[in-house]
Amino acid sequence: MAALRAEKISKSFRGLFKKKEVLHQVSLAIEEGEVFGILGPNGAGKTTLMSIFSTLIRPDEGRLEVLGLNALRDTHAIRERINISSGNPNFPWSLTVRENLNHSAMLYGLYGRDLARSVEGAISTFDLEAHVDSKFETLSTGLKQRVSLAKSILNRPEILFLDEPTSGLDPDMAMKTRALIHRIYREEEMTVVLTTHYMPEAEELCDRIAFLREGRLIALGTPGELKRALKIGDRIFIEYEGEIDPISLRIIPGVMDVRPSAGRVEVVFDRSDGALGRIIRAFDRAEILEMGLEKPDLEDVFLELAR
Repeated sequence: MAALRAEKISKSFRGLFKKKEVLHQVSLAIEEGEVFGILGPNGAGKTTLMSIFSTLIRPDEGRLEVLGLNALRDTHAIRERINISSGNPNFPWSLTVRENLNHSAMLYGLYGRDLARSVEGAISTFDLEAHVDSKFETLSTGLKQRVSLAKSILNRPEILFLDEPTSGLDPDMAMKTRALIHRIYREEEMTVVLTTHYMPEAEELCDRIAFLREGRLIALGTPGELKRALKIGDRIFIEYEGEIDPISLRIIPGVMDVRPSAGRVEVVFDRSDGALGRIIRAFDRAEILEMGLEKPDLEDVFLELAR
């Protein structure tokens, strides 16, 4: 069952002189229990799409179901079962960390022991014990982000929306945050939807990825599927003496692309198909002088799709 289903979502904002369309006919489904990434360059519409998915704003056109509910009609019921952490957190500045978390927990209907247990658990999870009596306005950017993340798990949401979840965090806390997302996914049976500009983070966390460019969905799939679709596989560079027929390389199962030049060839292949050994054996009549191997990452996908 899909935790979220969007059909032909469009959204425009009116500027000083004309309307600007920021999302155009976006359709996708997010399955229960998966970590789903929304990627794209600045201005692609990622935050707008997240805001629509989390019911903060309404689309101009299209249909959206969240947890089987109509997002335009059942907004209040959906908000009880989801939560969100923004990359630009904003809380009452004059309240302390504990007061802000207590207040947020009450807004989600938590009281008494349930409230205390939830707040203390969130404080512990994000190492906020030393800052619970500090006013929000005195916190560093990283600490404000940690408070936002702590708030986002108070009600044990069924869908957790994370907009740039590690923005402003030091490397150690960013690593802990990614580990927490892993644990949520594994233990809490929670669906996670996130945006990030940090490609290693997306590759580490996301089961599937939607890539937006200029408000349009241009790619959807697992990191591996996107690499294969764009012919971005492992790359082996071989310098050799003798003769090698490029066609003999192209017909090897798992080979995606062959780029020959004088005395040198670059082969793009899918390692999962066991192609590497076959590629090397194809040089049985040539002498390999030098060989190098590069493994692609999601950064390569991002750069290709952002063009």
